[in-house]
Amino acid sequence: MARKRGSYPTIEGLEITTLAAEGKAMGRWNDMVVFVPMTVPGDVVDVQIRRKRRRFMEGSVIRFVKRSDMRVEPFCKHFGVCGGCKWQNLPYDEQLRFKTEQVRDQLTRIGKVALPEIAPCLGSARTQFYRNKLEFTFADRRWLTYDEIAAGGDIEQRPALGFHIPDMFDKILDIEHCWLQPDPSNAIRDDVKRFCIAEGYTFHNAREHTGLMRGIVIRTASTGETMVIVIFNEDDRQRIDALMEHLRTTFPEITSLFYIVNTKWNDSLTDQTPVLYAGKDHIVESMEGLQFKVGPKSFYQTNSGQAYELYKVARRFADLHPDDTLYDLYTGTGTIANFCARSCRKVVGIEYVPEAIEDARVNSRINGIDNTVFYAGDMKKVLDDDFIARNGRPDVIILDPPRAGVDEPVIGVILRAAPERIVYVSCNPATQARDLALLDAQYEVKAVQPVDMFPHTHHVENVVKLVRRQ
Repeated sequence: MARKRGSYPTIEGLEITTLAAEGKAMGRWNDMVVFVPMTVPGDVVDVQIRRKRRRFMEGSVIRFVKRSDMRVEPFCKHFGVCGGCKWQNLPYDEQLRFKTEQVRDQLTRIGKVALPEIAPCLGSARTQFYRNKLEFTFADRRWLTYDEIAAGGDIEQRPALGFHIPDMFDKILDIEHCWLQPDPSNAIRDDVKRFCIAEGYTFHNAREHTGLMRGIVIRTASTGETMVIVIFNEDDRQRIDALMEHLRTTFPEITSLFYIVNTKWNDSLTDQTPVLYAGKDHIVESMEGLQFKVGPKSFYQTNSGQAYELYKVARRFADLHPDDTLYDLYTGTGTIANFCARSCRKVVGIEYVPEAIEDARVNSRINGIDNTVFYAGDMKKVLDDDFIARNGRPDVIILDPPRAGVDEPVIGVILRAAPERIVYVSCNPATQARDLALLDAQYEVKAVQPVDMFPHTHHVENVVKLVRRQ
């Protein structure tokens, strides 16, 4: 039954039947799909509808009538408010099962191509403290949770250092302990906040664009090295030096200490210059005996251990031979290119970000790899028929594009180059499926392997092997 509250109903006794896209769960009411976050299949809940469209509604739980036997207890106190790790209440094997189904659904429904049996999603050995990079944001006022407001009484107001509330650029949840990144991440974040409050540093107000302290980035490598980048909103030399010196002496395990003065309204750092305060200008990741330089603006897969598993899948699907020429498109810092270089004759890498290409070249040099060549620029402009004529026809292409997938002109060049095999690594199976449909006339999907890079989230990487039709 349901009763109206304004224009939105309150649904009583809704049974959650399945998981849905973007980490949501869903049930049905009066032939309408109802999306309810933070629930799992088997839950029976009373739901206050917050949003209504012609074919679906979205709401939030106001009471649990029955909790699912599948449900597990979340381990983080910020669960349900932070917006990350939405599946902490779901057993990990169920997370992996649904990610496999998610890949199957999107490749079938969107791609409409013939598929082999899809392998079960490859789970991460670590499901806590698996990230090597986190970004925290300062705010002059912390986000007050709905539970705090509902409880009434005096509510302590204080500044925050933590994560953005979903879809709110100016609202920051003050994080007390995060289970995503290993030590010393929590200790560094908490100490920076204590120091700044004690010394009277002002925290950023995103609407007014005031306040000194803006953000902090922490990178922790599998080699034990740690990089910290502190972002300031003003070039207050005395306060900057005081905080940086405090970090240098308090945390000797920080091997690379940077700061950035970003006076822009937006938070993007790609156009900003990091200033090295102490230590090296990079940290080092290690994989299968290879060393990878990671600078303050470098991209590196944020789950180091699982990145190794992902790259092993890509290399196996590539089925490289000693005389093969490999093109690694969207190469980033050349991790896949260098990882595969010893299995083939030549690797050609292309990436949009010039700093990443410089890192890729350095990574080849420090590992004694001399059969790679890297180019920086927009893929649509760099990769054309003349480029392939100059660098040689690829026997194998590995694609690892951004979430938007591959531009159609690039796919056109790939089809004309006609490599024997294509390995498509994707962080978005929906756009991957779209691109597979464009490749389908000339290429057959031979293998599909989902890989879980982000436990307790709905995100999934997917690797597809394509072979040229004869």
